[in-house]
Amino acid sequence: MNLEEAIKTAIDYEIAIRDVYKEACEKILDVSGRRLVQALEEDEQNHVTYLQSKMEQWRKNGTITIERLNTALPPKKIIVEEVEKLNEKMSRGSMSDKKQILSKALKLEIETSDFYRKMVLVQAELDYFSKTGYWFDIKEFDME
Repeated sequence: MNLEEAIKTAIDYEIAIRDVYKEACEKILDVSGRRLVQALEEDEQNHVTYLQSKMEQWRKNGTITIERLNTALPPKKIIVEEVEKLNEKMSRGSMSDKKQILSKALKLEIETSDFYRKMVLVQAELDYFSKTGYWFDIKEFDME
C-alpha cells in the first residue's frame, strides 16, 4: 500500500465512524447524550478534514508535513460526568438502540486503530530495511 492509498483508506475509516456518530445524533433525544455524540462526530470530522488536507498536500507536492491534530472532545472529566448523567436517565428499553450504535462505533474505532497501528509497523519495517539511518522519519545517528 502506498502513501496515497493509506491516506485514502484512513479517510474512508474516519468518514464511516463520523457517519455512525451523525446517525446517533439523529436518534438520541437526550440532550446530554446528543451533546456527547455531537462532540465525537465533530472530532471525527476534524480527522477527515486533516486527512483530506494531507491528501491534497501529497498530490500537490509529493510530500506531507505533520501538524498536531486538535480534538473537538471536551476534557475527560466532562465526558465521564455526561456519561454518568446519561446512565441515570436511560431506561432499559431505550438502551437497545444506544448500545447498538455505540457497539457499531466501537467496532469501527477498533478497526481504524488496527489500521493505523499496521501502518506504523510498516513504516518501521521500511525504515529498518532501507538502511537510510532514519527510523519513523527520525535520524538514528549522526557521524558528525
